[in-house]
Amino acid sequence: MSIQRDLTRIRHNTKIVATLGPGSNNVDLLRDMITIGGLHVVRFNFSHGTPEFHENNAQIVREAARQAGMEVAIMADLQGPKIRVSKLENGSVEIEAGSKVLFDAALEGEGNRDRIGLDYRELPNDVKAGDILLLDDGLLTVTVEKVVGSEIHTIANNSHKLKSNKGINKQGGGLSAGAFTEKDFRDLKTAVKIGCDYVAVSFVKTGDEMRQAREMVKTECDALGVTVHPGLVAKIERVEAIENLDDIILASDGIMVARGDLAVEVGNAAVPALQKRMIKRARELRRFSITATQMMESMITNPVPTRAEVSDVANAVLDGTDAVMCSAETAVGAYPFETVRQMAIICATAEKEQDSLVGVTDDVDVYASQTPHAIASGAVHMARQVKAKAIVSLTESGSSAFEVSRYGILVPIYALTPSEKAQRRMAMYRGVRPLNLETSTNHDKALEEVEAALVEREVLKSGDQYIITSGARMRVSGGTNTLQIMQVK
Repeated sequence: MSIQRDLTRIRHNTKIVATLGPGSNNVDLLRDMITIGGLHVVRFNFSHGTPEFHENNAQIVREAARQAGMEVAIMADLQGPKIRVSKLENGSVEIEAGSKVLFDAALEGEGNRDRIGLDYRELPNDVKAGDILLLDDGLLTVTVEKVVGSEIHTIANNSHKLKSNKGINKQGGGLSAGAFTEKDFRDLKTAVKIGCDYVAVSFVKTGDEMRQAREMVKTECDALGVTVHPGLVAKIERVEAIENLDDIILASDGIMVARGDLAVEVGNAAVPALQKRMIKRARELRRFSITATQMMESMITNPVPTRAEVSDVANAVLDGTDAVMCSAETAVGAYPFETVRQMAIICATAEKEQDSLVGVTDDVDVYASQTPHAIASGAVHMARQVKAKAIVSLTESGSSAFEVSRYGILVPIYALTPSEKAQRRMAMYRGVRPLNLETSTNHDKALEEVEAALVEREVLKSGDQYIITSGARMRVSGGTNTLQIMQVK
C-alpha cells in the first residue's frame, strides 16, 4: 500500500541537508522529500557503512532526484579522529559520583569498571591533573587527578551509565589529534569515486588542515580523471577552530556549525553567540554555512517538533545560514518526511520577515571593487529598484549565482548552467534555484533561450522585469561581466 503524503511544494531560500540512513534510504521517500522542495543536500555519514553501502546509496539518491526532476547534492561527512572509550564488558559500566575512574590507553580487549580502555592512545599525553574530561556528549564529566604512563586517574563528578564507544572531549580543547585518520583517507577515495559533490572534514583545527584536504581531493580526482572537484566543508567543533576561524573559512568552500562536539568543548551557553558569529563571518568572507545538530531532535520519535526546535531552526534562518541540517531525525527517525517538511515550513515562514539578511549587505559590499562582486552587488541593487521578479544568472561553475546569494535578497535567483555538476553544487547556496540548460554560444541568442525557458517554466510572464548576469563570451568559466535589466515580451 502506497503512503499518502502531502506533496504541496514549499518555496523557501534556506537549503535543507538531510542525513541518509535506514530510515530514509529508499527511492520513493527521497523522491517525495525532494518534490516538496524540502531536500537539497543528502549527507552520507562515513562513520558508518562500507564503500559498497555508500555506492548503493548514491545510486538511490540520484534515481530519486531523477524521478523528482530536480538535482540534489551529496555531501560525504568524514568521521575524523573521533576520540572514544573502547568496548566494555556487557556493553556498559555504572559510574557513581565521587568514585575513581581509571582510563588506560594501553588496555587491550574489553574494559570494565576497574579499567576502561581508550581508542585514542595519545590521550594521556594531552591531559594533566585538574583537566576536565567530558564523555558521552557531556553526560559524564570526570576530573583528572594524575597521569601515570598510559593511565589517566580521574574522579567522577556525576553518576552515569557509560556505554561502549562513547566519545571523549577535553573541556577547553587542546587534544592533539589531527583532522585525518587512515579511515578518512580510504573514505575520501570512496567519496570521489561515487561522485560526492561536497566533502565535510571533521574536527578541523587550522586552515592548513583544510588546505591539506584540498590537496588530497585533487590527488584522488586526478587519479580517477575527475575534472570537477567536490567542495570542502570545514566542521567547526573544536575550540582551536574558533581561534583560527577566518583562516579555516578562507581555506574552505563552506563551514558547518557543528554544535554537538563544539558545545561539549566550549559549554552549551557559548554556542548560540558563536553560531551567529560563524554564520556572519562565513558570509562576509564569501563562503556558505550549514547549521547542524539536534535541530529537530524530538522528531526522531514524534511527528511534530517542539516549539523550542521551531525557534532554533527559525533563528538559524534569521542569522543568515545557507542550510539547516538533520542528522538522526532523517537517518534513523520514525518521521523523516515530516521532519523535512516541517523544516521547510519553518524556513519559509522565517524568511517572510526578511527583506535581506540584516547587517550583512553592507559588509559584503566592501568586496564590490572586484568585477564578479561588483556585478552581484549591482544585480541586487537593481532588482530592488525595479522590483524585479527574479535575478537570472547564466553560469558555467555557479560562482556568479553564489556571489548574488551572499546578499540574502528574497528575490529568487535562477542559475542556469549546462553543467550537471555545477547544478548539484549550487543546491547548497541559499536562495539559488539551479536549472540545467544548454544554451547557444551566441550571447544574444542565449538570452532569448533563457527567457523562453523561464517563461515555459512559469517563472516569468509577459511584462515581468528581471535582472540577468552573463558573460560577453559565452561558456567561459569565471567570465561573468555583463549586467542587464530585461523585460519579458
